[in-house]
Amino acid sequence: MTLTIPGFDHVRLPGADGVELAAAVGGSGSPVVLLHGFPQTHLMWRHVAERLADEHTVICPDLRGYGASDKPTATDPDVYAKRTMAADVVALAAALGHERFALVGHDRGALVAFRAGLDHPETITHLGILDIVPTLDMWNVLHGASAAVGYHLFLMAQPPGLPEAMIAGSADAFFGSFLDAWANDPTTMPEDVRAEYLRASAAAVTSIVADYRASADIDVMHDQADLDAGSQLAMPVTVVQQDWGAQLGYDAAGVWKAWAPDLDHRLTRAGHFMAEDAPDEIAAAIQGLLAR
Repeated sequence: MTLTIPGFDHVRLPGADGVELAAAVGGSGSPVVLLHGFPQTHLMWRHVAERLADEHTVICPDLRGYGASDKPTATDPDVYAKRTMAADVVALAAALGHERFALVGHDRGALVAFRAGLDHPETITHLGILDIVPTLDMWNVLHGASAAVGYHLFLMAQPPGLPEAMIAGSADAFFGSFLDAWANDPTTMPEDVRAEYLRASAAAVTSIVADYRASADIDVMHDQADLDAGSQLAMPVTVVQQDWGAQLGYDAAGVWKAWAPDLDHRLTRAGHFMAEDAPDEIAAAIQGLLAR
């Protein structure tokens, strides 16, 4: 049985192009959509969602290709482009009656949220980003031996076939290695939750790789086009991330300031899975964003 957020309703609603998304929905008030990262599902938001639900309608979908959402075949690069995945989120919120909403994303979900902010400025009222830089900037800052931290990005960027076979052959070891390495405190991820992430990821190897492959191709082209056009995020933006700038040798706040004039950039001592490592801190950052 798929684990979900206690006390939330579990629904399936249309995204873009006939794809259906599974989502947990709870609370009442102004809407906020929370997008999960890799190798996780919407369940990663369980603590933060419960904290926000007293004042907000909280919508936590599984991204296309992940969890209980549809996993269409990547017949062309657009299928898992962040532009398409952002359109999924806008359609899902509209199906729930929300034409405007705040959006917060972690990891892969943050890349989708970033694209939604650029493509749908009339829809996204506030934008929260956890522990990424935009796709174009990500590739630009990964260089030399320090780039080994992102080896999976390079692996899953390869042409279809080999990455999928390699990962499927040792799925628990592959996905589990990130769950182990990226958490500051392993006790914040209970065994049943960890098992759910591994089960869901093993069942979605092909679509997860397609999502990552898009970030080495079509997503870069979309970001470059926006950069060339001088496009920026029009809404208030809060970014919370580990000190990747110090580790990889770049100015993280400067990278974000170029995209987000109305920026609150914060560093955290929490691990990559910060919504689980430090839910009070992340919930407070989101509440602060929504108050702007």
